[in-house]
Amino acid sequence: MPIRIAVDAMGGDYAPLEIVKGAVQAAREYNIAIQLVGDEVQIKNELAKYDTAGLDIGITHTDEVIEMGESPAKALRAKKNASIVLTVASVAKGESDGLVAAGSTGAAMAASLFGLGRLPGIKRPVICCTMPTTKQPIALLDGGANSDCEPEMLLEFAIMGRIFAQLILGYENPKVGLMNIGEEEGKGNEFTKATFNVLNAKKEIINFIGNVEGRDTFTGDVQVVVCDGFVGNVILKTAEGALKMVTKLIKQEFMSSPLNMLIGLISKSVFSGIKKKIDYEKIGGALLLGVKGVSVISHGSSNAYAIKNAIRVAKEAVEKNVNEKIVEMYNESMKEVN
Repeated sequence: MPIRIAVDAMGGDYAPLEIVKGAVQAAREYNIAIQLVGDEVQIKNELAKYDTAGLDIGITHTDEVIEMGESPAKALRAKKNASIVLTVASVAKGESDGLVAAGSTGAAMAASLFGLGRLPGIKRPVICCTMPTTKQPIALLDGGANSDCEPEMLLEFAIMGRIFAQLILGYENPKVGLMNIGEEEGKGNEFTKATFNVLNAKKEIINFIGNVEGRDTFTGDVQVVVCDGFVGNVILKTAEGALKMVTKLIKQEFMSSPLNMLIGLISKSVFSGIKKKIDYEKIGGALLLGVKGVSVISHGSSNAYAIKNAIRVAKEAVEKNVNEKIVEMYNESMKEVN
């Protein structure tokens, strides 16, 4: 049987239009089955726009949706049939092999945690984000699942991040760095100082290289960067904002004079190549590591291309048995830690 990925068709700024479009593209390009969860009428109206002959695309109807501004905990209790809840349930029941959800990150994370449960030994699931660098992509975690952390939690993040970097990113022995305000030992607040000591005590096991600074996130010299979810989310949003600003400034300069416009046309292929390397839409989504199932959380403003790639991430995670290997490698690592 083909891999089946459940997709929350109602989550995100452009749902269901872009979600359905990306799901159709993924079903055709990756030869997988898709289960769209949401308002059946709206989904069918969107599907009617495309040639779906020969594609295995099912629909699970619900008219309940958790909106971006709602409290995830309250909404999950009040809306038992919300699209994200039923999307997660499809995986929990074994009807789908993985899931993709845009929209509220908090709702997707909470629904995945409560609906799927934690992997054995894992205390806190973590959002593992793939970040572009001047070399190869790296893993940044936590991307926003846990705002308040204890130092020992970041040791778990480091172990799971290394496993992700090995299995998905292809690094043989990824280096782990702790996000801090300076590289020197003893830098940072009480939390980062305590975390440094915890990670440094296990440096041979996790290949810990010490503190790294924000700029090091984009050099590719360290393959796994760990931090609490508050810092990680700030890094992600700052990087996104900086990219948009630089892109806008470049466009303004190219449009400022006929000569610059000519230079822009000549340089178009160069900038197009750069955009492909740093575009978050190509990455698609972030894996929620530590839950009993493949859960990919996408950006709220994801378009069809980003959704298609998020589904690809889910498919690869299923094919590579990421969760099974996390349990195996995590347990082995923790034996050495203990």
